[in-house]
Amino acid sequence: MQIEIPSPPPEGCIHCEVRGHVLLIGINRPARRNGWTPAMFQQLGEAYTRLDDEPGLRVGVLHAFGEHFTAGLDLPAIAEFMKAGQKVIAPGLVEPHDFGLPGYRRRSKPMVAAVQGICFTVGIELMLGADIVVAADNCRFAQMEVQRCIMPTGGATLRMAERAGVGNAMLHMLTGDEFDSAEAYRCNFVQKVVPAGLQLDEALRIAERIAAQAPQAVVATRLNVLKAIELGQAAAVADFIPVQQRLAQSEDAAEGVRSFIEKRPARFTGR
Repeated sequence: MQIEIPSPPPEGCIHCEVRGHVLLIGINRPARRNGWTPAMFQQLGEAYTRLDDEPGLRVGVLHAFGEHFTAGLDLPAIAEFMKAGQKVIAPGLVEPHDFGLPGYRRRSKPMVAAVQGICFTVGIELMLGADIVVAADNCRFAQMEVQRCIMPTGGATLRMAERAGVGNAMLHMLTGDEFDSAEAYRCNFVQKVVPAGLQLDEALRIAERIAAQAPQAVVATRLNVLKAIELGQAAAVADFIPVQQRLAQSEDAAEGVRSFIEKRPARFTGR
């Protein structure tokens, strides 16, 4: 897919585009390898919040303009916030890393990430905070915070071990060394590897397949998986009957039955 790169301000921006029920969320600072500034983080939080709040939007696709996903933080722009312990995203928004930061909302709708080229530090953490990741075969990954006397606080310490096991997580976080798309796939950090240039097409294809399903059931399924991971099996199982009962009373559930009887694709409205 070819998307024209909008001209960003020097501090970069987040460019959003709606495609049907899908919100494309583009990281736009290619001249600086999409290095993250406070303004970009704030706009990203606003974009994730828009996804959750607009009823017509069902799935997000996080991608980046230019050759690289991101080289990581623009440290001179971010360092003062880190020293002061300040957040760069205003409270009350959906926090894009999605690990339950106090004062911020959790995302409910699914997110697919498409990554290419350099994908360092916060880039890995943002893709791990998504639900499905498509990586180009030219990716260069590195969780290199330890090389700058920084602890990864965007979710890597939580999710790398969850996806790849403690040994693999320690290997990549404690050395800060680079690894490629094949290693990211081995570690379950990404779900698909495609030829460079096709990652956004594949991510959009997956997003559109998700968007064609019953939106309430998609959200409920996603949240139940996360509840099982974060709170344990019993907490997730406790939701089975009440959530299923709520879904069964929806208009979309009735449409699901009709489409089954009529042997046709369902036309879901989200109600």
